[in-house]
Amino acid sequence: MAPDLPAAVLWDMDGTLVDTEPYWIAAEHELVAAHGGEWNDEYAHQLVGNALEVSAQLIIDKSGIGLTVPEIVDALLDRVVRHVEDAVPWRPGARELLDELGALGVPSLLVTMSWRRLADTVVRNLPEGAFTSLVTGDEVGHGKPHPEPYLAAAALIGAEPADCVALEDSPAGVRSATAAGVPTLAIPHVVPVPEIPGAVQITSLDGVRAADLLPLTASVRATR
Repeated sequence: MAPDLPAAVLWDMDGTLVDTEPYWIAAEHELVAAHGGEWNDEYAHQLVGNALEVSAQLIIDKSGIGLTVPEIVDALLDRVVRHVEDAVPWRPGARELLDELGALGVPSLLVTMSWRRLADTVVRNLPEGAFTSLVTGDEVGHGKPHPEPYLAAAALIGAEPADCVALEDSPAGVRSATAAGVPTLAIPHVVPVPEIPGAVQITSLDGVRAADLLPLTASVRATR
């Protein structure tokens, strides 16, 4: 790999690669209403970026609906997968950066708390090989904000976390990546992201090129 490029780019999915957070929020409102509970966007924003099991338990705690965690996870996934099958809402600049990284031979890995069946639905809409590998929420022991997902991704290609760059949009995701030692670009979208050591905030991936990734994260690399 060229010295001016990261060893790999580790991509969050919901809110970073694709604008699916509105799909999730709509699914939560629909599910809770169907079971006689109450839900609002303030509650929904607390779920952004978390492991699905954690989000499902929060739905139970906040809404009082009488479903189990697995039932909620399955119901939400069903709804969001249907939306993505109809239309994949790519985030600005994401497809362009992903394509450029592939052309340059920089591995991209998807690190998402969505489960495999949703991640596969998104990836099927990309050229074959766009992602070297996927780490999904149903395949790790600890979800974001735990560092395990990002440590697992780096290990899959034998890279040092510090030599990679993570792209994230949520507080939980940024905390996961930085706790794993991955220099991180935070691109807040649905919810604000506080200043977190190890992360640099940018407003969008639109116009970001592969050669920009190391310079953009230079300040957090220098502090390691």
